Amino acid sequence: MTVSYRAWRAVSPSDGAVSWVVVDGDLELHVEGCAFVAGLRGRDCSVNTERVYAGRVALLLSWCAAEGICWKEIRLDQMARFKRWLVTEPLPARRRASSTGPRRFRSPATADAVLGTACEFLRFCALHDLVDPAAVAKLYESRYLRFLPPSVEAGEDGRRRTVRSRLLKFSVPEAPFEFIEAERVEDLVAAAGNARDRFLVALMAMTGMRIGETLGLHRQDMHLLSDSRSLGCPIAGPHVHVRRRAENANGALAKSRFARSIPVPEAAVTLYADYAHERHRRLGDDDSDSPLVFVNLYRPPLGGPLGYQATKDMFDRLARATGIAVRPHLLRHTAATTWLAQGTPRDTVQHLLGHVSPTSMAPYLHPDEADKRAAVERAAAWVKGRQ
Repeated sequence: MTVSYRAWRAVSPSDGAVSWVVVDGDLELHVEGCAFVAGLRGRDCSVNTERVYAGRVALLLSWCAAEGICWKEIRLDQMARFKRWLVTEPLPARRRASSTGPRRFRSPATADAVLGTACEFLRFCALHDLVDPAAVAKLYESRYLRFLPPSVEAGEDGRRRTVRSRLLKFSVPEAPFEFIEAERVEDLVAAAGNARDRFLVALMAMTGMRIGETLGLHRQDMHLLSDSRSLGCPIAGPHVHVRRRAENANGALAKSRFARSIPVPEAAVTLYADYAHERHRRLGDDDSDSPLVFVNLYRPPLGGPLGYQATKDMFDRLARATGIAVRPHLLRHTAATTWLAQGTPRDTVQHLLGHVSPTSMAPYLHPDEADKRAAVERAAAWVKGRQ
């Protein structure tokens, strides 16, 4: 019988901490897979990263078992077959989808992410003498970088110009950067059906916070007074604190492990007050249990933490109501694009977004069509002088 592997959620009996492991069909731990995921945990990666990477490792192990291949001895040609399988094997049908609907396949970008994780898993095992290092080395080649990212120095004798590169990868075209005009955010806020959703959409558009950061906000993070010194906070003006917490009941997690504060305008304070009033009206005295800002007010369990799926459903409703293909990250892109277009310094935008590296700002540094046309018109001004 073919062994199938999967990512499995594990909860510590001592402190309730959530982590992810790789198990087989009998829920037996896969030692090497679990060690790889534990290594991510040791690097302080988020539990969501653990979940995704554990699933990708389980996919490689399951494919090897189905093909009769010993994963510890996998060759380059076999990895090439795995690469092709990733984009030719249909994905399982969604639970609510019709069995007669079109088949779904992984995109090259998704398949490349799986392939990259699989190679990193094998490299991890090689570094710890769990597999033959010589075999894993054949999956990579040395590559000399003529041009370095802006934040990377070449180092002594240019040693940092030589990097390890995967031999097997998909050619993934760069996806166009998506954002909406700031004026359309007003349409989204107006289309939200209640005070909570209006505040959530507006807050994300105003602050550029990720969805995990937003759903993970605690009420103690909302410093919306003009002077917060009475709260022990020296930061002036209304603002929110973004902190990484692993114990949120809805699984929400800030991606960055570095805490930061983000100023908010008076409009956000007003929307939060409207939401707080609606929350008290619907929950009354039962609202003392949850520390989270965003909770269920319109579906059971009332007062329970608002989760990712319920938020996705809300954004799907907004998309249908407005005709805008909105999703949470689109609001983050819109905030960053608006700040940069207004002349906000890049390092300020970087801190607002919570990026550690300046290179993470690259997707937001895109000129719009009006800027490009104005540049060409200025450069071609000499033509008028010759006519």
